[in-house]
Amino acid sequence: MFSYGRRRSAVAAICSVALGFAAPAARAGSSSPAPSGGGQEARDAALFWTAERMADARPLDAVRTAPSAAVRAGSAAARRPQGTLFNGTRLVGTFFGSDGSRGTTWHCTGSVIDTPARDIVLTAAHCAMGMKSDYIFVPKFVKGASPDRQPYGIFHIQRVFTDPRYQPDQGASTTKKPSSDLDTAFARVSANQHGTSLQDAVGGGLTFTRPTGYAQRKVTVVGYPAYGHNGAGRAVKCTVPTTQLRGYRQMSMTCGGYYGGVSGSPWITDYEDDGRTGHVIGNLGGYNGGGNDADVDYISYAPAFGADAENLLGYAVADRTPPADLPPYQGLGEKLAGGASRWRKAALMACADYTGDRHDDLLVVWSDGGVTLHPGDGKGGFRAETRLLKANTTWTHARSLTGGTFAGADHPGLLVRWSDGEVSLYPDLGTSGLGPETRMAEPGPRWKGATQLAAGQFHGTQGATDLLARWSDGHVTVNTAIREGSFGTGRQIVAANGTWTKAALLTAGAFGRTANWDVLVRRTDGGLDSYPATSATKAGPRTRVLGPNGLWKHAQAMTAGDLTADGYANDLVVRWSDGETTLYADTRAKTLGTEHTLVHHGT
Repeated sequence: MFSYGRRRSAVAAICSVALGFAAPAARAGSSSPAPSGGGQEARDAALFWTAERMADARPLDAVRTAPSAAVRAGSAAARRPQGTLFNGTRLVGTFFGSDGSRGTTWHCTGSVIDTPARDIVLTAAHCAMGMKSDYIFVPKFVKGASPDRQPYGIFHIQRVFTDPRYQPDQGASTTKKPSSDLDTAFARVSANQHGTSLQDAVGGGLTFTRPTGYAQRKVTVVGYPAYGHNGAGRAVKCTVPTTQLRGYRQMSMTCGGYYGGVSGSPWITDYEDDGRTGHVIGNLGGYNGGGNDADVDYISYAPAFGADAENLLGYAVADRTPPADLPPYQGLGEKLAGGASRWRKAALMACADYTGDRHDDLLVVWSDGGVTLHPGDGKGGFRAETRLLKANTTWTHARSLTGGTFAGADHPGLLVRWSDGEVSLYPDLGTSGLGPETRMAEPGPRWKGATQLAAGQFHGTQGATDLLARWSDGHVTVNTAIREGSFGTGRQIVAANGTWTKAALLTAGAFGRTANWDVLVRRTDGGLDSYPATSATKAGPRTRVLGPNGLWKHAQAMTAGDLTADGYANDLVVRWSDGETTLYADTRAKTLGTEHTLVHHGT
């Protein structure tokens, strides 16, 4: 499970490596891509990987320490769960390769992931970084059987994908640092020696799943322990609850029998023996390669899948190299403090430069009426928050808000629509407080219908000087020349309609980098649309960013601002129903930007 690579360090910066022959031509979206090489690569590999060579292979993972043979009856050790050796399952296998002077090696555990590419294997990053051109993956491996007698054949590794921010310690393949959270990898394989793709051969695949938290009631972990503790070369399985590895975005389980070789093992929430499906929420790896400092066989860790692993899988399916210029990974030293349990209560958000340092900041109104300001650092992160208001009953009545440069101020103010229809402007909001309040509209039915507000640049001036409002009947207005006490000139740009009544959230930003800003709308069905270059006289053409989907139905609050270094208000912040909060940096009118987690789910 642990470091097999005190021989390799330069590979740490590699995010994808083509192995052996040309990478498969399959791309995301294809229903049944043609297997690379028609199985020739696997047939060539089978000439070398005889039954004897596989049987003689030695584990490349460092062997974990076994517990004492003398276990006192009734002791904690005697009550500890113990893994069961069995004949394996079709969706889990092991890898074989060579390691120079060490000869052939039995190398980590992998599992089949259900994707449109039909050729993706999940494992640990510290395993994948050591794979070379002669590596093979063998599902449900049978020791003593030749490649043609393996239940599903053998599959040649074509290309591996790891997050470039996964940084092993010097001279090692593993780490105890925050980047151990990124110890996940995917590999693309060619067809087996019979010309059959991986998923077609095994008849299914595991579904990549982001868990709702670290504490899982029942998770089954299947892997291949080293021969030194498993002479028959069988798989091990154990079903236990999990907890969080404190300080890391990782799960922890207690179960004996997980010796070297099990790195990369899938953590499955609905496992069935030899099942063709299941949901996988992590892979054995992470801190110290997946175990504690004592290297015992009964403590194992796994990175809990999140946005990072999901993005990496997307690159593997598309057969594209992940970008090498991602911001440094900070782990649970989160960019917004408080954890998901707190951020589930973030009711409303707005972005503007309230500190006057030319970097936008994030203002949050909480469900208890508290108001906080999170100064942006211009790099997609935030400095220590400032509490502008403690919990109170007044601000629990805030229904919509937006930050904009209204009334010609040197820095933006905050416009708030209350539950009784009153509208207030705070033109001098800053770190010292909200400042004086200006009443923009009296309580009453008129502004009660303004369901969503978004400040923006809609008539070619500099900055978010205008106000877009979506009304309950679906009509949309834009107001320009706003000043304290007056909404200036208002004009309807969209007539009442059924489409805009389905706008669950909206915000505005310079996503297209044009003189007029764009409006981004999250629909009630989870779809995401943009309206590029919206002006004071008409909405831009409706542009589909995402079709209807279940994930975006969980977006509960949304705002956009200039939170990174490019100088455009095109960085989208989304707070999800589970409290996870995400930054999509450099979002465009047709595509979401690079995803960065500001608050991790389950924390």
